[in-house]
Amino acid sequence: MQLNILAVGDVVGESGLDFLARHLRPLKKLHDIHFTVVNGENASGVGILPRQARAIFDAGADVITLGNHTWNRLQIADFLEKDRYALRPANYTDRVPGRGWGVYEGPRGVRIGVMNLIGRTEMDANFENPFTTADRILKSADADVVLVDFHAEATSEKGAMGYYLDGRVQAVWGTHTHVPTADGRVLPKGTGFLTDLGMTGPAESVLGIRPAQAINRFLGGLPARYEPAEGPCKLESAIFTIDTDRRRCLSVERLDVRD
Repeated sequence: MQLNILAVGDVVGESGLDFLARHLRPLKKLHDIHFTVVNGENASGVGILPRQARAIFDAGADVITLGNHTWNRLQIADFLEKDRYALRPANYTDRVPGRGWGVYEGPRGVRIGVMNLIGRTEMDANFENPFTTADRILKSADADVVLVDFHAEATSEKGAMGYYLDGRVQAVWGTHTHVPTADGRVLPKGTGFLTDLGMTGPAESVLGIRPAQAINRFLGGLPARYEPAEGPCKLESAIFTIDTDRRRCLSVERLDVRD
């Protein structure tokens, strides 16, 4: 069968949550989406609270992935331990709560594996190697389709991961930088790849925060807690169409919505 997977870029702030709630289900219906993965690590600006995770599920997500801000809101720790549909990066050490890999039932009993990884270039070097972590998970992965959210800063690291997993998983997409890329494609061995999905939240912003606040930072002003921008919003995402019998991606298509 052909499986339509929707991957949604990092949700930023309450306005991003509201925009997701208004648009996700209509998008899924319009494009015949079978399974949806949403990155929610910025739902609280930096981090995510349990109520915000529940709001993302209520909006229509099947699985939530996270990233480097997972522990900015420690209230999420118990939620991650209990809810197997919410993932934190698998290459955090085993000293933290939660899981970075899960297998979920899709249509017609298709087993959909979702892996959340985090990069190390220009990030916290305390993470385990994401490449060898992926190897370890795939050795025992009992899934028909495997999807990977790679939360990383460097486009080179994301590209390397795509080629490293080409033919072994069906889709690899990047999150974290909040800027959508136009390089969606199917790699030579059949893995769908996109360097970065973008974000879901304030459109007139710098990565979701108030432009004046970002400018102040680069001018050397006093640091301040990030504040989500106001105004119109956007949802940036991509559809990965997968042939489950051949276990390969057929196409990658950006899907973006703005106020």
